[in-house]
Amino acid sequence: MVKPTRVTNRIRRLRFDADEMTQAELASRVGITRQTLIAIEQGRYSPSLEVAFLIARAFGVGIDEVFEYPEGG
Repeated sequence: MVKPTRVTNRIRRLRFDADEMTQAELASRVGITRQTLIAIEQGRYSPSLEVAFLIARAFGVGIDEVFEYPEGG
């Protein structure tokens, strides 16, 4: 069984705020599969640093506005 990542994200909220962008649309913009985006959004998978930056850029925000790692982690 895969251990969930401790990295949390606000992708779902950002998609909603971006005129309810679909997972498929965001995945296409970033260059990943919808299945990979779903796993990232649900916290089952941590994206590479490159993908994390691409997701943030798709929303026009900084990476720290999308992803968060708990203090003391």
